[in-house]
Amino acid sequence: MSLDSAPSADPADPAVSARRSDAPGARSDEGARSPRRLPRGAAFPGVAAVFVVFLAASSVPSPLYPIYQQRWHFSAWVLTVVFALYVVGLLGSLLVVGALSDHLGRRPVLAAAIALETVAMVLFLSAGNVTVLALARVLQGIATGAATTTLSATLVDLEPPHARGRAGVITSVSPLTGLALGALGSGVLVEFGPAPTRLVYALLLGAMVLAAVVTALLPETSPRRPGAVASLRPRAALPAHLRADIVPVVPAMIAGWALAGLFLSLGPSVAAQLLGLHSRLVGGVVVTLLAGTGALAVAVLRSRPAPSLLAPASALLGLGVLAALAGTTADLVWLAALGTVVAGVGLGASVLATFGTFARIAGPHERSAVFVSANIICYLGNSLPAVLGGIAVTTLGLRTATEIYALTIVVIISMAFLLRLNQLRAQRRAVPAPVK
Repeated sequence: MSLDSAPSADPADPAVSARRSDAPGARSDEGARSPRRLPRGAAFPGVAAVFVVFLAASSVPSPLYPIYQQRWHFSAWVLTVVFALYVVGLLGSLLVVGALSDHLGRRPVLAAAIALETVAMVLFLSAGNVTVLALARVLQGIATGAATTTLSATLVDLEPPHARGRAGVITSVSPLTGLALGALGSGVLVEFGPAPTRLVYALLLGAMVLAAVVTALLPETSPRRPGAVASLRPRAALPAHLRADIVPVVPAMIAGWALAGLFLSLGPSVAAQLLGLHSRLVGGVVVTLLAGTGALAVAVLRSRPAPSLLAPASALLGLGVLAALAGTTADLVWLAALGTVVAGVGLGASVLATFGTFARIAGPHERSAVFVSANIICYLGNSLPAVLGGIAVTTLGLRTATEIYALTIVVIISMAFLLRLNQLRAQRRAVPAPVK
């Protein structure tokens, strides 16, 4: 989420499901046979790589937040607001331009997203105060929202006929993989490289140039069609007939992405100040343990039915958070790390369970609006608790605020577990008894 942006990349996202390659007008071979265009077999991994790069860029600032805070002397709540501004930009972009590539084409929208991301990288490079940092994060959020919806749709368009479902796997795994790689790579460069707040963004600028080259060589898979302006109107809905299935998954969505928000915003500070791990590399490792394990869980569990994952995901997420909290409180690094890994498995499983549930219950005519609502839930769960946590850090101190934050997540995820158990009992009661 997406991680900072993971939910938008789910295979059932409207950017994917509404653009299936077998839908009328979903594919166009315009330019596909041009020598200046990549063949589809090469374009697919190229698009997947661009997807990972965008999500990696979104988590790169996490290990740098303590450095910014030390240099510019701003409080923890300001740090979390800067983090949340990224989510605000991303969510606004998802709501407004999520369907734009259906009308203007994939390549123009992706090119615009890359250009905006490049501007954000330049701002990060030149940032000398928290205002510029905040502006860079907003622009990065807008660019990432536009890119992920377009990249998800492009992957579906380019999916090989002999490998149906591959696009769904890539769009499920890429967000958490990108978050893990970005945070870890940033931590390595900050600890061992020169110019800790500059080098990583310079490298990302180079990656954006390569992404622009890939985009220029892509075949256009979505021909222009009218309705671009109308597509900018946000659509969100949770139909009444779906709410019985949606209610049990909402606490899991909020808890999972609230945990991700904690790790991406305050995780490096917790590692340094509460566990005494002052290496900048640790800030990246903290995020990687959660997001990387989540990505592996998605890859391993992707074929499991969504309903069967919700209760185990909730249990693992809750147990992992409790173990990580116990390790932090007792200054046991190994226990905090183990708890983070367990919580990461729970996070990955909950992503599959929650978005898989939305995909299963929403009809084609309502899927787009339903997934807009799902994204709103996820990103509000990702950002608002992080901001409240930052305010709590300022008023109560980092340790107390972290304990309250973690216990709140456990309470919320316990609600998801109990709601799922009640749902299963209701389903068993509804099954008619066998006739003797």
